[in-house]
Amino acid sequence: MSRRPRLATVLLTASLLLPLRPAQAQLAGHGGPVRALAVSVDGKTVLSGSFDTAAIRWSLATESAEQVLRFHSGAVNATAFLGDGRMATAGVDGHIAIWTPGRPQPDRVVEGHAGPIVGLAVSPDASKLASASWDHTVRISSLPDGGTRVLHGHSQAVNGVAFAPDGRSLVSVGYDLTVRLWPLPDGSPETIVMPAPLNVVAISPDGEIVTGAADGKLRMMTADGRETGEVMVAARPVVALAISRDGALLATGAIDGTVAIIDRKARTVMRTLAGLAAPVWSVAFLPDGATLLTGGSDGKIRRWNALTGAVIGSDVLGTPADPLAAYAGDHGAEIFRACVACHTLSETEVQRAGPTLAGLFGRKIASLPGYRFSDALKAMDIVWTPETVSKLFEIGPNAYTPGTKMPEQHIGSAEDRRALTDFLARATSK
Repeated sequence: MSRRPRLATVLLTASLLLPLRPAQAQLAGHGGPVRALAVSVDGKTVLSGSFDTAAIRWSLATESAEQVLRFHSGAVNATAFLGDGRMATAGVDGHIAIWTPGRPQPDRVVEGHAGPIVGLAVSPDASKLASASWDHTVRISSLPDGGTRVLHGHSQAVNGVAFAPDGRSLVSVGYDLTVRLWPLPDGSPETIVMPAPLNVVAISPDGEIVTGAADGKLRMMTADGRETGEVMVAARPVVALAISRDGALLATGAIDGTVAIIDRKARTVMRTLAGLAAPVWSVAFLPDGATLLTGGSDGKIRRWNALTGAVIGSDVLGTPADPLAAYAGDHGAEIFRACVACHTLSETEVQRAGPTLAGLFGRKIASLPGYRFSDALKAMDIVWTPETVSKLFEIGPNAYTPGTKMPEQHIGSAEDRRALTDFLARATSK
């Protein structure tokens, strides 16, 4: 069973406790909130990052996970596709990992930040990668040669970065209520003080800067920092922001679960997506400008028609078919359904965010080859048996395996715990 990173400053850790339930148009594989979403240029692939420390490369055509990327020791807060087909992930551990699709380990790891990284941006010519960190700095890394420039100036956490469309400047936003416009390749920034702490930033194709703030507002400004408008989109902090590739639409995610679609030119909220009652940490448009992805606190990625507000796609649980279909009517399988988003039952299934449970009973905790376990779990003297699994759910993962990233959950009924362990004994020994 997997470990949860301890994120002292992350909002609403209680969101990990939400039950997992089927919903339309969902890609489910993460064991925690989906913190980041990036879409490939051709719109066929999505790269997600989660509080569960994993990144997943998804195929939208097959609605399945093509690769689970495990390297980071904490939440993966930011993801990006690079110009040469490679990918970047960054997170709480302060590291940026550069990946080639299909390879199990990063090609390169960029170090230097002294705090969590929460934002990534790729320059228009794909030669630079900018990172925003809670260590109060922005770093610009040269992708061809690995050189780094550090931008100092923010007095609190930096939450977002974005390159101007012409690549001649970089914008950063932070908790210190400032927008900073950095001329490139060097020079002193222009600083604009805003009314509220800033969580996210995006730049439209025509150069307009859009910021999302803790007061639930979007604020727009020209490329030189002149304010041009604002839109109230939520009653709680805006924590996610995306702009369609044609610049016509904006989408926001908020702590209260509000997802708003905004007409950027008209400065109006066109619609609010229904059915999301918990924080939405990430949003991204597909290239068509009409399809929106949202990453939720239940670990699922949903697809929406941004023009109508309707969900699109089929019912999926990480693969096109229900992995528990063969166990219809099995009480233990129904109890296990809350776990299926993170764990597979056999080694032949597409890997999800948590370790496979194939061959679970008789295996020492944190000993499965190929899965990145923490040192704390590796040091525990637990062997998985029906009794130890039952104990895990009787007293809860936090008490039985302290520090686990597994969502806190209890099964109060001894009969239900026995049904679950009986099911696991049958389903994981094949």
